[in-house]
Amino acid sequence: MFQLGKTIVSEEILEKEFVCNLSACKGACCVDGDAGAPLDENETKILAEIYPIVKPFLRPEGIAAIEAQGTSIVGEDGELETPLINGADCAYVIFDGKTALCGIEQAYNQGLVDWKKPVSCHLYPIRVKDFSEFAAVNYHKWHICDDACSLGKELEVPVYKFVKEALVRKFGQDWYDELEKVAEELKA
Repeated sequence: MFQLGKTIVSEEILEKEFVCNLSACKGACCVDGDAGAPLDENETKILAEIYPIVKPFLRPEGIAAIEAQGTSIVGEDGELETPLINGADCAYVIFDGKTALCGIEQAYNQGLVDWKKPVSCHLYPIRVKDFSEFAAVNYHKWHICDDACSLGKELEVPVYKFVKEALVRKFGQDWYDELEKVAEELKA
């Protein structure tokens, strides 16, 4: 672990390798697990605002779940998250054949909204836990991403480079530039 500004960062994000392999996992992270995608308070406001634009991209069961539960919920652990369909799929998930995709991201890709998706989804496999004085930035290992770890190793792409855009989105370009310096120092 090392400190970078107001973050405590796990060296695993520099050492582990990762590249999403949708052809292998079929987007399992959007449909497996026992909770929705973590959200911050600002993201809940964004979801409520963009829902009318995103709604046409969603499946009927996703729309029903959102209209019954809300565009975001407080999960069992007391944290904000996306609602689920019958305790399983994220309410915002759509399918291209058998591959799970994000309905929000589809609206973003078509230029209809300027918010790609929850930053927790964009950052994965990095998880950020905010504390009062700092944020912990950790690598999250999940068996459903074994193929992504294998592909990352094959392509020699460390986690922090794979999620560069999301890290810049979350912490800013200066923070990311400092992270790269740390990574270079650790290689030397």
